[in-house]
Amino acid sequence: MASDPIKIEGLRAFSKSLQQLDSDLPKALRVAFNGATQIVVDEAKPKVPKISGKAASSVKARSTRTAARIVGGGNKAPWYPWLDFGGRVGRNRSVRRPFLKEGRYIYKAFFANRDRFGELLQESLVDVAEQAGLEVTRGE
Repeated sequence: MASDPIKIEGLRAFSKSLQQLDSDLPKALRVAFNGATQIVVDEAKPKVPKISGKAASSVKARSTRTAARIVGGGNKAPWYPWLDFGGRVGRNRSVRRPFLKEGRYIYKAFFANRDRFGELLQESLVDVAEQAGLEVTRGE
């Protein structure tokens, strides 16, 4: 299982160019990233164990105009990393969960949908460029 993130060459320059054309256009990049990451969120969220539902509801898409992220946990469910990756917690670290470097939910859902995620991200970026009035040539 490869853990390399998907990198888009020239994304910062693309974002700056959009900013120069219209100040609202870079916001469309964030929306495009959130749309692509939603497929991973939709697969990971139902697999997270639910006692109170806080851990599952903490799995969300968070994106900027230059990065797409999927987060889980935070103040709402600080135990989420333990659920996803495992380890030892509690008094004298007595509660054990087998440690899985690749995780159980978010990373597993990402790698299962990596190709689909890439295709959707590419389509979304092309749509943003076309909204900006740029001519886009689709190449392999």
